[in-house]
Amino acid sequence: MASSLLRPTPLLSTPHKLPHLHTSISFPYEISAQRNPHNHLLNLCRSSSTPSQQKASQRKRTRYRKQYPGENIGITEEMRFVAMRLRNVNGKKLDISGDKTEEEEEDDDDDDEVKEETWKPSKEGFLKYLVDSKLVFDTIERIVDESENVSYAYFRRTGLERCESIEKDLQWFRGEDLVIPEPSNIGVSYAKYLEEQAGESAPLFLSHFYSIYFSHIAGGQVIVRQVSEKLLEGKELEFNSWEGDAQDLLKGVREKLNVLGEHWTRDEKNKCLKETAKAFKYMGQIVRLIILLHSSNWLTTGIVLSLIQDSAGTEADDH
Repeated sequence: MASSLLRPTPLLSTPHKLPHLHTSISFPYEISAQRNPHNHLLNLCRSSSTPSQQKASQRKRTRYRKQYPGENIGITEEMRFVAMRLRNVNGKKLDISGDKTEEEEEDDDDDDEVKEETWKPSKEGFLKYLVDSKLVFDTIERIVDESENVSYAYFRRTGLERCESIEKDLQWFRGEDLVIPEPSNIGVSYAKYLEEQAGESAPLFLSHFYSIYFSHIAGGQVIVRQVSEKLLEGKELEFNSWEGDAQDLLKGVREKLNVLGEHWTRDEKNKCLKETAKAFKYMGQIVRLIILLHSSNWLTTGIVLSLIQDSAGTEADDH
C-alpha cells in the first residue's frame, strides 16, 4: 500500500499536456490572432486613427488662383494691360466685340494700303471732337460732384478736370467766326451710358472715369497737338493745359483708385476691366471725328492706343 501511495498518478505523469491545457484555456485570443494575423493588424490600424485624422485625409489640396496681369500692383495696372491688348503689334483695326464681318476682314487685308495714307484733319471734324469731348468730361465731372456715392467723393477737384478748358477753346473758335456744332450721336450715346453706369455701380463708372483721363493724357493730347500744328499754326489749346504736371495729377487719381479697388470683389474687378475696353471704344469713336484719310476711312482707335502704348513704359516706371 505504501508503494501504491508513492506511485504517481496518470495526470501527473504527463506534464507535456499541461502547456497544451493551459494554452487552450487561458489564451484563446492569442490563438485567434495567430489564425488570422492580417485581420488583427488591420484592426489595430483602424483603432489607432481618430475621426479628425480621417477627415483630414479626405480634404482636397488647396488650389490658388492665378493672378491677372498687373493685379499685384492695383486695378489701374490691370486696366492698363487691357488697354495694351486692345491693339495688335501691327496697329490694325480693333475688334473689341470679338465678332468680325466679312467686310471688316476685307478692310484688314487692305491695312497695308491704309498705312501709306496721310492724315487729313478738318476744322469741322476737330470741332465735333471738341464738342463731344466736352460733353463727356462734363458728364463725368458733374457726376462725381453731385453724386451722394461716397466712392465718387474721392475724385472731386483732382486738377484733371477738362470741361472748362474745352469751353475756352470753343469760345476762341467762335471768335474765328466758326459755327460750333451740336454733340454728335456718339457723344450723346456715351454720355447717357456713363449716367447709367454711375447709377448702377461705382467700379463700372470709375473704370470709365479713369480711362477717359488716361486716354487723353497718354494719347489724346498728342493728337490734339498734331491737329493744331496742321490747322491752327501750332496754337496751344487749353484742352492740353493743366495747372501742374498732368502725369502727377493722374498718378494721384491712380493711387486713390487702387486703394478703393482693394475693397472690390474679383467679380467687380473683372466687370471693371470689361468697361475699360468699352471706354476706349467710345473714345476711339470720338477721336475718329477729327481726322479723315484720303481713302475716306475713319481714323481707327489703334492710333490712339499706339500713342498710349508709346507712353506706357514711362508710366509703368512711376509705379
